[in-house]
Amino acid sequence: MNVKVEKQFQISAFFTFFLVHSSQTGIGILNFQSQVIKDAEQDAWISLIITWVTTQIILYMIFKLLGGETNDLVAVHQYCFGKALGSIMSIMALVYFWLASLTVLRAYIEVIQIWVYPTIKTWQLCFIFGLTFYYIISSGFRSLTGFSFWGVILPSFLFFLIYFPLKHTNYIYLLPAFSHSLKELFLSSKEYALLFLGFEWILMYYPFIRSSNNKDISKWAYLGNTYTFIVYLVITLISFLYFNQDVLKHLPWPTLMMVKIVQFSFLERFEYVFIFIWLLVIISPICISLWACTRIVKRTFSIPPKATLLFLLIAEMIASVYLQEFKSIDYLVQFTSNAGIGFVYVYLPLLLIIKWIKSHFMKNKLNKI
Repeated sequence: MNVKVEKQFQISAFFTFFLVHSSQTGIGILNFQSQVIKDAEQDAWISLIITWVTTQIILYMIFKLLGGETNDLVAVHQYCFGKALGSIMSIMALVYFWLASLTVLRAYIEVIQIWVYPTIKTWQLCFIFGLTFYYIISSGFRSLTGFSFWGVILPSFLFFLIYFPLKHTNYIYLLPAFSHSLKELFLSSKEYALLFLGFEWILMYYPFIRSSNNKDISKWAYLGNTYTFIVYLVITLISFLYFNQDVLKHLPWPTLMMVKIVQFSFLERFEYVFIFIWLLVIISPICISLWACTRIVKRTFSIPPKATLLFLLIAEMIASVYLQEFKSIDYLVQFTSNAGIGFVYVYLPLLLIIKWIKSHFMKNKLNKI
């Protein structure tokens, strides 16, 4: 049931930090402010803290699931449900992972078409991105980890851009503080939860992390999740201080609107540079989720990953071209978000309970023998 990976294909536990953080930083960072402010308004930063705490708890549950003889999601499913039903559950997880990849890709293409190239065709961008993703994923998990590493390091200099909106902030916008109910805070926390999705893919790449114990890997995973929290907290506070609430609720791309005020003598439209640098950021969540899909198929049906990858990429390109209208893209985002919240906050805790019950049942049975 336990899957073993040769050492030459494994990575150091240190890189778990970059894999977790890069999986959580996708296209949502460009427009999340207008969603999280609807319920908790200026207190939405408190909701972010709630989300961070809950995701740390879910990470703890994930590492409990991965303990013992079940070191990936397919093994957990087969242990809890048997081979046939376990395979069905794994395929359902594959569908969610694939949808997550499709959502990030289609949303990023929409940003390019709205902000940079209004006349470019969706299929043209799909073709270019598809070739890039195939090359990265087929190069193996270690190459994918390398992209995650640089996808975190290189865009880090963009944080210096907060200097520009910081000059125009108004601290009154954060007042009155602590004026919203728990219900409003939790509703806003649900919107934040969408931004943190992606850390659950560790359920598939866990066997590829080389470490002497589970605690070493979990430490870097917790730190990666915490770094994600810090990034979103900084952007949330700057956005709330820069925009009036009534304006922020109706802005489609608040982060890009803040970047738009950045101007240099040699470069007038800096947001173009920002959008293309952000390509480095979205490569990780797209490629890691697709790679996880190929692992599920290989572990379940013993089909070579490259064949599965080609099929999944073609399906993703066709779906991206088919989704043209804003409403259909918005529906895809909402559907994937709800599926992700259900998978992470409902299914994984339930799976842990089932595993715990089965472990105790097996233990009692062995003791009787």
